[in-house]
Amino acid sequence: MNKVDVIIAGAGLGGLAAAASLMRKGCKVRIFEQASQLGEIGAGVQQSANSAKVLYDLGLREALERVSVKPQSYEFRRYDTGELMHAIPFAGAHERQHGAPYYHIHRADLHRILVDCVLALDPNCITLGARVTGYSETADKVTATLADGSTVSGDLLIGADGIRSAIRSQIVGETPVNYTGYVAWRLTVPRSQLPSDIMDIVGQVWCGPKNHCVIYWLRGGELLNWVGCPERSAWEEESWTQSRPWEELKANYVGWHPKIQAILDAANKNECYRWALNNRKPVRNWSTARATLLGDAAHPTLPFLAQGACIAIEDGAVLARAVEGAGSVTEALEIYQRNRVDRTSRVVTESTEHGGLYHMVDAEQMRRAFHERNIAKERAEWLYNYDPLTVPLV
Repeated sequence: MNKVDVIIAGAGLGGLAAAASLMRKGCKVRIFEQASQLGEIGAGVQQSANSAKVLYDLGLREALERVSVKPQSYEFRRYDTGELMHAIPFAGAHERQHGAPYYHIHRADLHRILVDCVLALDPNCITLGARVTGYSETADKVTATLADGSTVSGDLLIGADGIRSAIRSQIVGETPVNYTGYVAWRLTVPRSQLPSDIMDIVGQVWCGPKNHCVIYWLRGGELLNWVGCPERSAWEEESWTQSRPWEELKANYVGWHPKIQAILDAANKNECYRWALNNRKPVRNWSTARATLLGDAAHPTLPFLAQGACIAIEDGAVLARAVEGAGSVTEALEIYQRNRVDRTSRVVTESTEHGGLYHMVDAEQMRRAFHERNIAKERAEWLYNYDPLTVPLV
C-alpha cells in the first residue's frame, strides 16, 4: 500500500519514530499530542544496535553522534565493594557484532532529533494540545475523537499514547496495574561537580540487597545519569515528575560504595525524582481492523533491560514495513502484531526477571547467578542482533 492516511496519538519517541518511518514509505501522517509544547521529561535513555539501525535508516546517525556517548562496556558491580560481577563489551565490539553502536543519550536530545526528522518530512504534521480520547471505525475508515469533541478520520490509527493509553483501553479493555514493589529514583549530576575519577566512559549497574542503581554518561560525558531502583512496599504515583526529599534518597543507599555516595552527595537536592514501577501482563492482541498500539501502549516494560524506547522504535519500523507490503490496512496490522508480539513479550518478561538478579542479598549467590546467566552472550544472541529493517515478516 502507499499513501495510507495515518493518525498517531502521541508524539513521544515511539510515535515520532513510527511517523518518520511511515512517511518515508509514502504515507500521510498526522500526529496529535496532548502536550501544549514539544519536549521530553526524564533523563538518560539507551539505544542498542537493534534500534540504532532504525535511527540510521532515518538519516540520524550524524545527529546521534553529536549528542550521545558510546560506552566502552557495561559493568555489573557489587553494591558495597565495587567487585566486578560481569561485563558486556560495547564500544567497537557492539558495532562489529550487531551492525551499529550502543548509545547513551539524553531523552530530550533524542526526542528533539526525532521531532526535527519528522518536521523536515512534513512541517505541519503535528498538532499540539490535542488529546485523543477514543475512536470508532468502519470498514473503510477510522475516526479519532479528541478531548475538545472534534474528530479526525483516516485509514489507520496508532495509539502511541503511553502506558495510560486511551486507545489501549478501548482495544484491550482495562488491564490490571500491578505495582512491582520497585520504585525508581532519577537524577543527573554535571561532571564538574564530581570527582575526576568517578567513572570511565562505561555504563554501570550496581547490584545489592533488594536495590540497584544504573549509572552512565550523557552529552559527551559532561552529565552523569543516575537511576536507583530500591524495593518499597508502599505503592506510589506512576509519575516521572514527583519530587521527593534528598534525605529519603540518601537513606536508601546507606552502606553503598563511596562512589555512589559521592554521586548522591553532589546531586541537586531539589531535583530528586521518584516514581512507582508498575507492571502489566503482556497482551497478545493489540489491534483491530484499523487501529493498533505501539510502544508502552502495547507492551509497557520495566527498565531493567534498558529496552523500552528501543522496542518502541522497532515497532515503528516493522509497522511501516507491514503497511508498505500489505494489501490492506487490516492485513498490515495482522502482520505487524504477529511479528512483534512474541519478541516484545520476551522483553517484558526478561526485564521483570532481571530485577531479581540485580537484587540478590547474598554476594556468592549473585556471583554464581551472573556466571551461569552470562548476560553478555545471552543478550547478543537474541536481543541486540534483532534487525527490524530486515527481519523476515511472516
